[in-house]
Amino acid sequence: MPPTDDVPFDGDGIIHDYIDKYSNWGRWGEDDQLGALNHVGPEQVRAAAALVRQGRVVSMTLPLDLKGPQSGGFRANPLNMMTATGTDYVAGKQDPLPGGFGPSKGFGFADDVLVAPNQAGSQWDGLAHIFWKGKMYNGFDAGHVTASGAGRCGIEVTQTSFVMRGVLLDVARHKGVDCLDPGYTITADDLDATAARQGVEVRTGDALIVRTGMTETRRGDWGDYNGGPAPGLSLHTAPWLHAHDVAALATDTWGCEVRPNEIDLFQPLHVVALVHMGIPFGEIWDLQAIGADCAADGVYEFMLTAPTLPITGAAGSPLNALAIK
Repeated sequence: MPPTDDVPFDGDGIIHDYIDKYSNWGRWGEDDQLGALNHVGPEQVRAAAALVRQGRVVSMTLPLDLKGPQSGGFRANPLNMMTATGTDYVAGKQDPLPGGFGPSKGFGFADDVLVAPNQAGSQWDGLAHIFWKGKMYNGFDAGHVTASGAGRCGIEVTQTSFVMRGVLLDVARHKGVDCLDPGYTITADDLDATAARQGVEVRTGDALIVRTGMTETRRGDWGDYNGGPAPGLSLHTAPWLHAHDVAALATDTWGCEVRPNEIDLFQPLHVVALVHMGIPFGEIWDLQAIGADCAADGVYEFMLTAPTLPITGAAGSPLNALAIK
């Protein structure tokens, strides 16, 4: 049986109030699986493309390798395994070629296999990732996600969706620190103040990208980055996200929202904003370079391209997030 409302918790009332007020279930039809990505249409994509003026591309993605942030307790770091190498080639082990392709005649190759949790590094949380009271986004039953994958809201439905206007709100730089303190709660006032100082506004269909400084200051010594105390968005930014019709949210932390959580419920902003508002969460982004770039030219908006891999039935996906200015 799925969890019920029988066990009250600190903040139970505010969670239900926010769900009642800000849920997007049914907003785009009872069969909708895109959620807030519906805010991004041809008009938004054209507007994003018009932001490309300098031809400069900035990555916001961590390398996929064993030096990543995962501690192994919940997820492992990505492992790229070589199945054919240059050392094989020079040792003559690729002559004849495998697969019945005949003599190599000087031809050689390298090949490899990536072994990684879909959410090990910079990634998107899809709408099949989180459940609440037995349901995922749009009221689809959690039972749609089986050992075969997500029958509803699988990440593959978003494969053309993550091209939009990106807006960086560099809260750490606005506060004059390299990294916000662990446990720092980013409020709606912080978002507004940062936007005002940067001279940028958040519009319908934007990807809101919030820099805390955490990924860059923990790189190489991750410690309790995964699930430990972290700066992040307050649960009480949910009304702000809804009012601005944000299409996607991304940060440079493990889980986007502040930890420890503000109420006695694990990741409550995920419950309100991802499950009920349908906002995909981008986590573990590397925002050092884009933060410096935006500070240098004073331009905090850009075309964002951060497509998912079309992994059928996946609850999340690695990405290659690029800001194009």
